[in-house]
Amino acid sequence: MDAVKEIVMQVLIAGLPAFLFPLIYRKGSKPGLLSPRQDPETTRSIMLAVLCAASVLFCALFSRPYHDVIPMEFGSLPLFTLLLYGRLRTGLAVAVFRVALFPMYAVNHNLTGLLLESGLALYPFILMLSRRFKSMQRHDKAVVLFLWFAAGQMAAVVSPLLSGSIQQPRVSDLIFAVILHLAAAAILCCLYNYYVENAMEMEQLRGQVAELTVKYIGETDKLQQIMDAAPLNIILIDRQGCLVSVNDTFLQLYRNEHPSATREDLIGRRLGGNCGGFDIGMVASRVEKTLMAGVKTTELLQEGEKVFFTSTSPIMDGRTNDVTGVVIIVQDITELETLRMELIHVERLSLVGQMAAGITHEIRNPMAVVRGFLQLMREKSANDLDHYYRIVMEELDRANSIINDFLALAQNRIVTKELCSLHHIIEELKPLLWADANLRGQSIEVKLDERVPMLYLNPKEIKQLILNLARNGMEAMGEKGLLTVSTRLDEDGVKLYITDMGAGISPAQQQKLFAPFYTTKEKGTGLGLPLCLSIMERHGGKITVRSKEGIGTTFISVFPVDVSSSQGGN
Repeated sequence: MDAVKEIVMQVLIAGLPAFLFPLIYRKGSKPGLLSPRQDPETTRSIMLAVLCAASVLFCALFSRPYHDVIPMEFGSLPLFTLLLYGRLRTGLAVAVFRVALFPMYAVNHNLTGLLLESGLALYPFILMLSRRFKSMQRHDKAVVLFLWFAAGQMAAVVSPLLSGSIQQPRVSDLIFAVILHLAAAAILCCLYNYYVENAMEMEQLRGQVAELTVKYIGETDKLQQIMDAAPLNIILIDRQGCLVSVNDTFLQLYRNEHPSATREDLIGRRLGGNCGGFDIGMVASRVEKTLMAGVKTTELLQEGEKVFFTSTSPIMDGRTNDVTGVVIIVQDITELETLRMELIHVERLSLVGQMAAGITHEIRNPMAVVRGFLQLMREKSANDLDHYYRIVMEELDRANSIINDFLALAQNRIVTKELCSLHHIIEELKPLLWADANLRGQSIEVKLDERVPMLYLNPKEIKQLILNLARNGMEAMGEKGLLTVSTRLDEDGVKLYITDMGAGISPAQQQKLFAPFYTTKEKGTGLGLPLCLSIMERHGGKITVRSKEGIGTTFISVFPVDVSSSQGGN
């Protein structure tokens, strides 16, 4: 009976690391527990080595031989466990410690006893197997662990026989000792396999859960950032119709009605409420349809003057294919709808313009016939009717001029440009401009920048541009007025300035100057400035106006400078 008590105590002492292993494994998962620079695996290995060393020590202290000849000490079992599960350095350190304790538990104080009772003869084989042991399945580990435990205990049992300390032991005592040792080996094998493997599996699962949690948080944060970056109002709701998530665009829209609202205030609320002129409740029926049938719906909704594009899409569970929620997208397309309507209007106007251009072209033919017959009738009529004929023919010429301007504006033709001098074109027009100015009692001043390079221009169109702008300036001035034509080269390109000293143009009129058929003259057509704008656009330039009432007006035409044409000046 004493032997049973002894073996039970030895089993409890040898099994102490198995009971405490889950605790030290969990504690060892905290990096830097023993040293800030140590990784968790090293920490666990050291703590397990300390625990096994303590078990080895206590097994040696409380060991008592069976019938004073058969060893009854299980210190080799926690050591074997450390050699198989732990690291090489910690296992060797505890192995040396156990060998050093040999005098405390030895029954046979000789070399045979040292090799067998301490298990020293088995250490090399266990170390050779340790790396392969770590990659085995759990049940395979249990078998290997039991075999080594049994081998170690059987070596201790047969130690007296091999060392010669007993010659003829009683068979019954030997069988009893073998049974006790094998039973203890089986019990400790089960304890170590259960607690160690469970602790390792739990720690592995804990690590996987932590990794998945970090990944989930990262993906959630990434998804939220993607939603916030979208220029659309995005709302996620669950099956109960409660808000799960919203993006910043929707939050800003919601704050138009509720300035102090936060994202947390919206989460968990039922779908509904007014958001910046849009009633979310309007899509509630389609949300319910999406939840029930899992179909995507789109619709244009108009509320007051605003137009909204709305879309509802189901959120599906990838495993069961069930609908778990709905994504609602709301976009304010009021401006897009307005632009679409304006585009349709422009297309209609373009069609009307093309028709008008065709009609006016056909009108010129009968007008030419009418003018020809008027000339014949004038020659055969009395002289006192010349005045009437002259008025009719002037009006026909004026109508023909209007038709020519309209056709030039309506036909967005491609012009042929050539490398030429802007100053040369101005010099050719100077006599004509001086003639017009003398008839009006006005004068002209020309200032040309010598740095202006050659430009790719259509001379005919540029002449028409300069004449239109110059004559507009002359008509805006009274007698003694001065019209200035100047050029300048700067970083924006070549600038042509035509400045008059007229009454100026009001800001309201400046905004409409380039609109077709807008004019402030009594007999103006409103086509001159739009034609100038069309000419500049065909040359890749732009035209602007600068005017002050009571001081005068300056029209600025900007021509782009080609790199290849800027080698030489005028």
